[in-house]
Amino acid sequence: MKRFGILYHPGLEEARDLAGKLGDWLSAQGVNSWQCSAWDEDKAKAQVAGSDLILSIGGDGTILHVVRIITPLAVPILGINLGRLGFITDLKADEALSQLPRLLDSGGWIEERAMLQAELQERSFHALNDVVVRSTAVRLVNLEVRIDGEVLTTYRADGVIVATATGSTAYSLASGGPILNPQSKEFILQPISCHLGLSHPLVLPPKSTVSLRLVNDDKAILSIDGQAELPLSNKQDVDVKLSPYLARFLRLNQPTYFYGSLWQKLRGKA
Repeated sequence: MKRFGILYHPGLEEARDLAGKLGDWLSAQGVNSWQCSAWDEDKAKAQVAGSDLILSIGGDGTILHVVRIITPLAVPILGINLGRLGFITDLKADEALSQLPRLLDSGGWIEERAMLQAELQERSFHALNDVVVRSTAVRLVNLEVRIDGEVLTTYRADGVIVATATGSTAYSLASGGPILNPQSKEFILQPISCHLGLSHPLVLPPKSTVSLRLVNDDKAILSIDGQAELPLSNKQDVDVKLSPYLARFLRLNQPTYFYGSLWQKLRGKA
């Protein structure tokens, strides 16, 4: 590997310090690197091309920013965890410097994860975790849901989550959804606090398209990975399907790492 990008959580002093240490170590080995806040997406996007690996320093939320920055480029990401759970990250902060030599020797393996594409009025958005339509007030909204053009139901609920396998351990799980293997291409349709109608989650095949529509004048927003939000109006369609792009992660742990750490992370003991 000849060029590294280092993207970090700007609000964490530990993340900024570690970014500096990693950059200094790489420079001492004759390896080029660049650094940027993962929140400064426009500046970071201009530097991604030509990078062999992106080091993401923070937590899962930082990785969501990083994925949005590098899409559609297929640059692998290695997550360094300073957060609490770290479902997507691979290394702890105190492991990062000691593992860099292994990275330079092309160690590890690549895990590919499905993403979602949401379309709203000729605009497209890509999400690693989930696409959510939810109420902006303390009240229910009425959302008509179609799958591949056929009406499923009209949910009267706080909202609806469409989640990837990666997102199955995030908001969807908190709302009662199932956990999918992270490399699965299936995705989840999960109502949030459903009052009437179908309240159970559905696991949909990869070729499905889910269409969400507000059927009254309730106030709602479209949320992409919980970080980008857009207001929705009555009878606007949000079409959600698998993205043509994949998120790629460099893993240093064994391929079975997910099952070995799942219970610990769910208990908050990662």
